[in-house]
Amino acid sequence: MPHVDQASAGCRCEWGPIALESLAPADVVIVVDVLSFSTCVDVAVGRGAAILPYRWKDASAESFAASQRAELARARGRGRYSLSPASFQAVPPGTRCVLPSPNGATLSLAAAAQGATVLTACFRNARAVAKAARAIGSTFNVCPAGERWSDGSLRFAIEDWLAAGAVLHALPGRRSPEAEAAIAAFERREGAIRETLAASSSGRELIEIGFDIDVEYAACVDVSGSVPKLAGSAFVDAHGPAGS
Repeated sequence: MPHVDQASAGCRCEWGPIALESLAPADVVIVVDVLSFSTCVDVAVGRGAAILPYRWKDASAESFAASQRAELARARGRGRYSLSPASFQAVPPGTRCVLPSPNGATLSLAAAAQGATVLTACFRNARAVAKAARAIGSTFNVCPAGERWSDGSLRFAIEDWLAAGAVLHALPGRRSPEAEAAIAAFERREGAIRETLAASSSGRELIEIGFDIDVEYAACVDVSGSVPKLAGSAFVDAHGPAGS
């Protein structure tokens, strides 16, 4: 659908896997899922681990992890690694971990199927990822993953919108109106990211179940230089030998 492909701009922004298919092809696709896939990947990759995205949180994840000789992340509080970014704060270098996620992982795998270079970003590494993307190409599809309603439909996630804006803010070239809107939202809330995340639907959910620390990790802006790049089946640091 040409009217939604944002092809006239080099910097584009749209939500979720289905919308990603409608955007014009780009040199780089940047997936944003702040609470908590992208933040987990940043923390883990920054310590030298590899994160294998997987869509389903079911028995098939066990089989996939075994086939990849990787550990499987569990539900928060039920395993050594999970979708809690804090669970990766001491992950040993070289660890391979399958991280199921219906949002960030699903979008990452959809982007990989298009043949573009796939990076994932959050507030922690927004500037570093944008810098790496500029060195790779000149067209960028920045895709906030969003959350899901109980019927499976896409739910707007303010944290992903703002972090997409943070990435786009540091990218060059002509911007689509959608990208401009994300940038404007980030600039409006740049000084209050922690407060915004804590008051958001996703943030309140995590705080209510005792995972305030996830919000704290996710709300740190440009504290990380890691650039998670999907290489084969795993996100690795683009700066390291496996991500070269």
